[in-house]
This record gives sequence, C-alpha cells and structure tokens, in this order.
Amino acid sequence: MAIHQPNLFPRLSTLAKLFAADCWIVLDDVQFARRDFQHRARLGSMSSPARHQWLSIPTHLPNGRSTLVRDAVVADPDRSRRRVTHMLAQHYAVSPDWPLLRRELESVLRKFHGSASTAEVAEESTRALLSLLGWTGSILHSSDLPARAERSQRLADLAAATGARGYLCGTGGMRYLATDPFAAHGVDVVPFVSPITGMWKDAREVSAVRALMTAGIAKVTDEVQNVASCHRLGGRST
Repeated sequence: MAIHQPNLFPRLSTLAKLFAADCWIVLDDVQFARRDFQHRARLGSMSSPARHQWLSIPTHLPNGRSTLVRDAVVADPDRSRRRVTHMLAQHYAVSPDWPLLRRELESVLRKFHGSASTAEVAEESTRALLSLLGWTGSILHSSDLPARAERSQRLADLAAATGARGYLCGTGGMRYLATDPFAAHGVDVVPFVSPITGMWKDAREVSAVRALMTAGIAKVTDEVQNVASCHRLGGRST
C-alpha cells in the first residue's frame, strides 16, 4: 500500500508509486501546504522538454495555515475549471492520445462546483491518470482510519488498518521514516525508487500528463508496470 496526499495531476514518480500499490490511502487530514503539489502541477511542453508552466488552482484556507487538506476549497470553481481545460488542451491537444485523456478529464471537471474541495479535485485528477494506466487498486482516506499522531507511527497505523503487508515509501519519506512502528505491526517498509533516464528524467518535477501524451499511454503503462514489478514483496528494488 501507499500513503500520499492528493496531488493535482501528479508527477510520474508519484503516479508510479501509487500504481505499484494495491491500495492508496489519501492523506487528507494533515495540514495543507501551499508550496506543495496539492493544488498545482508543473506541465511540461511536448515540443520543448525544458519548458514548464504551472497549472494552479486558487485555493481558500478557511482556517488559515492550520487548514487541513480535506478542508481547503477552490476559490473560483468556474474560472479554475476553464483554466484546467484550456491549459491541458493548449499543451497536449496535438497528442494522438489526447482524446483518451480528454474523456477521463470529464470526471475531474465535474468536481468544480459551488463548494468545490481542492482535495477532491486533486484526488480525481490522480484517479483519472491511474484509470488511463488500467490500475485496479482501491482508495481509502486517512480521515476514516484510526491512527496515532506521531508521523511514522501514524503511517504505520494506517498501513496496519488496511491489513497491508508492505508500505511503499518514496525517497523523501525514507529520510525521516522510523521503521520500528511498522515492524511492530508486521508491515515491511519497501523503498520506492523510480528510474532516472528516458521519460523518467524529470519524473519528480513534471506532471505525468506530459509523459502520457508524449510517449503514449501504452508506453507509459508498460514502464510503470515494470517499475511496479520491481517493488513486489519478496522481489528486488530498482
């Protein structure tokens, strides 16, 4: 299983980690971070890989800086919906796979309503990309599961609550994660490492949409399946 905050059209490295998991727990009861990827995505150009542009959703925090992820709301739903539609089309409408993405995008656009939740929009954008890859896992929310407050203990408790045998942890998380709480639950910590060459060169910086539209959905699906197979319990890591 994997635990990750909802990201708007997530980066390829994040998408691959979620794809490799049988269950994604959406971490929605932690503090919203404006400088993170919860309400924004870096779109990469199809013709010029070095050119990036931010797609951001204006977000209101009802409780100021202490607002939880699940409580953040879209400040201007109608304008944000138009911006998402326009920017994605502007960047990727020339791709042969654009019609497939555009179809999945409909479920994301429907989340922009009068009381739109930024977290729901971001989560739906991730669901849409996982759907393009054929992911068949399940999605739960941390706010619905019992867990203690300390960071590593919280993640271990969430993993245990799902009956998971393994927790996929990215390179950032491995720098601070304490493994003892996981061991106490009988959960293995599996370091998740994605490739760094080819389409993966900027996988930790740019939204996965660029790879899907440039390399093609079929090619990206093959790549993430190969990465996932390297992270199965009892297997090897990349």
